[in-house]
Amino acid sequence: MTSRPTPPPAQAPGTDSFSVWSTTATLLVSEPARVADARAIADAELAAVERACSRFRPDSELSRLNAADSEDTAVSELFADLLEAALRAARLTDGDVDPTCGRALEAIGYDRDFALVRAGGGRPRPQDPPRARVPGWRSVGLDRERRRARLENGARLDLGATAKAWAADRCAQVIAARTGAGVLVSIGGDIAVAGTSPEDGWRVRVTDDHAAGPEAPGQTVSIRSGGLATSSTAVRTWDAGGRRLHHIIDPATGEPARSCWRTVSVAAGSCVDANTASTAAIIRSEAAVSWLENAGLPARLVREDGTATTTGGWPGDPGPGA
Repeated sequence: MTSRPTPPPAQAPGTDSFSVWSTTATLLVSEPARVADARAIADAELAAVERACSRFRPDSELSRLNAADSEDTAVSELFADLLEAALRAARLTDGDVDPTCGRALEAIGYDRDFALVRAGGGRPRPQDPPRARVPGWRSVGLDRERRRARLENGARLDLGATAKAWAADRCAQVIAARTGAGVLVSIGGDIAVAGTSPEDGWRVRVTDDHAAGPEAPGQTVSIRSGGLATSSTAVRTWDAGGRRLHHIIDPATGEPARSCWRTVSVAAGSCVDANTASTAAIIRSEAAVSWLENAGLPARLVREDGTATTTGGWPGDPGPGA
């Protein structure tokens, strides 16, 4: 399940969509005359995030840190922010959302840009390959004051579980601050909003695939602040070694998570918090419902058969005691 902005006709002139990171980004801007400015800001911010933390660029800071072999490595303020967000997600989820899944993703064939993985399938691998150990987020050291980072225990980073959502938050905040307009930023269905929202909020169609049309099964919701994110085992998938694989790694096994949920959408105070919770919910499977309820997070969880469970005041949630 993912989220597709659905602007009313009055907002349509303030809309721009473009490809980035093997997915689609969409900008909705409350002042149509500022959409070009918003796009220029987004392009610059997204390029900076890619230079910092792409796993597929040998010149990225992440690649340099992964290759440093336990040596202290200087990092930029931007990369430190991205790494800190990933470590915070790990702490909040008791390690379910773990940035040290890099080797595990490589082991299942996700070792290059996803467009190439999908086009060519996973690299040849045994039917039952050995699992790649996930060292755990405590193998990552970050010294913000000195702007240095260090990996232990053979850890290799992948910040995919948080970086896209962090980038959506960052773009929304910077665009709103520099243009004075209200804005919605969607990157692959991970959504952040900032500035003044439309009177009825920003309308979002929640479906299995953010690229699906308005006729696809799903639900339309409205958000005014914060973020909305979705994690799914149904969209970013590929076949390798006779198996259907997806990109959400369970750190306990080093393998794609086996979940009762096909998709999980969560609303929170930021896109990165929403995405942290939706990813953890996939990994926690049945236990996710009580965890989300205890956290007071609005969420929609969809099983393989299409039946949905909602929590925390998500539209259609009956609420406690109903």
